[in-house]
Amino acid sequence: MFNTHVKAVRDLRNNYPELASIIKNRDHVIITNNGKSEAVLIPYEEFSKYEEFLHIRYVKEKLAEAEKAAENPGKWMSTEELFNEWDSWE
Repeated sequence: MFNTHVKAVRDLRNNYPELASIIKNRDHVIITNNGKSEAVLIPYEEFSKYEEFLHIRYVKEKLAEAEKAAENPGKWMSTEELFNEWDSWE
């Protein structure tokens, strides 16, 4: 498991080597500004995994929407109707 450290935004400039060391140990750093949380520093590998997770979740949601829409064929156009509509755009 990882540890979470809280550091002020000034530490990004003044103590970056310490922050980099924390992140290399797979810990997280919450950056605060005037006592309020503003950002989180995490190892790049974790960020990549998080982005992949979000992408997969998005695709699953869109597939679920498409499956639900496919259950109601009355809303669908036939291919011929679609091509006729496209032809009318000219």
